[in-house]
Amino acid sequence: MDQYVIKHGQALKKGFTTGSCAAAAAKAAAMMLENGKVPDFVELHTPAQVVLTLGIVDAQFDEKTASCAVIKEAGDDPDVTDKIRIYAQVQKRNDGQVIIEGGAGIGRITRAGFIGEVGEAAINPVPRQMITEAVSQIAEHGWDVLIYCPTGETVAQKTFNSKLGIEGGISILGTTGIVDPMSDEAWKQSIYLEIDAIVFAQSEELILYLGNYGRKIIDQLHLDAPRVKISNFIGETLLYCNTKAFDRITLIGHIGKLCKLAIGSFNTHSKVCDSRIESFVYYLALADAPSALIHDINQCKTAEEAVQQIMEEGYESIFDAMTQGCVQRIQSYLKYPKLEIRIILFSINHGLLGKITT
Repeated sequence: MDQYVIKHGQALKKGFTTGSCAAAAAKAAAMMLENGKVPDFVELHTPAQVVLTLGIVDAQFDEKTASCAVIKEAGDDPDVTDKIRIYAQVQKRNDGQVIIEGGAGIGRITRAGFIGEVGEAAINPVPRQMITEAVSQIAEHGWDVLIYCPTGETVAQKTFNSKLGIEGGISILGTTGIVDPMSDEAWKQSIYLEIDAIVFAQSEELILYLGNYGRKIIDQLHLDAPRVKISNFIGETLLYCNTKAFDRITLIGHIGKLCKLAIGSFNTHSKVCDSRIESFVYYLALADAPSALIHDINQCKTAEEAVQQIMEEGYESIFDAMTQGCVQRIQSYLKYPKLEIRIILFSINHGLLGKITT
């Protein structure tokens, strides 16, 4: 992939996701069954509106089955899945359906709360859609698609999958198909430059969001203020914003990130801190929740799983307390805040949580 981003004066190479690898491999395998030829490469249209040209390796086919792999490229992003091979094996169907399954080296969801059902392969919704579209472009008679990764189980030991309730391999991920490099210092400097440009435009309000799902919430709520994606760098960004001429900041994030902020963590990367479950326990205790519920929540592996149980037990009021906790922590962190702070929490499975707090 020949695309770069400039961050803090450095040209950092972009990469592509495991989801793009899986979709491209599936497309190439489908092409082999349809026309009997092995392509050297395939073109893949990604959700980021970037067309990737990806090379095909280890291709094999007969009359009924075809398989091949695409080598993952992380660009300049530090990623343990860099250079692994993502395979797809396909067979034809005659009912128009595309059935996607995970094979060796692809993790299985073992706990509720992840995007998918317990027992399913850890292939996220966007990659599933990319795979479906890719093979359907070749023929519409339907396909069985098996995604696998021979080294996936070993590589997964270097990830946080086991903490998320995903066992036995890697996840097939990605919301855009593209990997943006994330050098911490370069990323922070690019955030500051974006903020400076908004200050120059004399905007009084700014929206900060942590990731791509946050951007979807912005669109759903029809928020029209300038926006900046800040990843996990909440503290540094807020300190920088507090030196500028903004009147109001809206911070939008997934409950699994902002619950950490609600107990005082201002860098929410899992390598820096993983206090998600502790945060739920803390706020449930403040709400005088029964000890049995607190014990159950303490056993949860993911924020989504915790949210589900909390809502089933009728303690969703703690999400109001969490949003207020985020505001209070920010005010204390900034010491002399000039900003009005608004917090918007959301869950992938349950949408907006709590009141939009200011």
